[in-house]
Amino acid sequence: MAPGIQMEVCVDSVESAMNAERGGASRIELCSSLIEGGTTPSIGLLQLVKQSVQVPVFAMVRPRGGDFLYNDSEIEVMKRDIRMAKANGADGIVFGVLTDDGGVNAPVCMDLIAESRPLSVTFHRAFDMVHNPCASLECLISLGFERVLTSGCDSTALEGLPTIKRLIEQAKQRIIVVAGGGITERNLQRILENSCIREFHCSARSSRESLMKFRNMSVSMGASTAPAEYIVKVADINKVRMLTAIAKDVV
Repeated sequence: MAPGIQMEVCVDSVESAMNAERGGASRIELCSSLIEGGTTPSIGLLQLVKQSVQVPVFAMVRPRGGDFLYNDSEIEVMKRDIRMAKANGADGIVFGVLTDDGGVNAPVCMDLIAESRPLSVTFHRAFDMVHNPCASLECLISLGFERVLTSGCDSTALEGLPTIKRLIEQAKQRIIVVAGGGITERNLQRILENSCIREFHCSARSSRESLMKFRNMSVSMGASTAPAEYIVKVADINKVRMLTAIAKDVV
């Protein structure tokens, strides 16, 4: 990766983590259930990923899919998951909590940051669901978050690029604005050339056929919106390498 530009790859398996590192990722965001936008990974997954890669591993702490308005028991789960992630080698913690009116839940975030220290903390794409991005960014800065991951409050980082640029200007290096959401080898060059982004986030995944020989096609283990039962999605080392090369060329 070119000096000054970092690529974070979100993964939900050991294989994907290893492919991300081999392809040139600067950092890994470790999750479960990427189809839901990422939830808290198991401790077993975190332990084995940490044994398998050398790049920093930031652990997602998100107790469920859906919105980012959490009840007391869910917040307690998050606190315990943070403690477990720290105890098992996580290099950073990624979370986000909102209020019912679309603001950053500052008191809860303050407690979760305290649990996370001395690790680096990132506010994830819950930021894209806030009512007032500018005010929310100032709140994150005052709380002490090192990074915020955002698509510019739009469906993809490319579409939200004008907002991302404004957030970077507003941040004035007080927080790192990480662009993420739909970033691929097809649009990364345009995103980097039209912004001052120094860190970006992607999944770089491809699909492959399951190795199962016997297949019961009448049964599905998930909801109707889940991926096909016999398709496996993993970080693609070639896609990661292409993204790395594009970032180097832009610089």
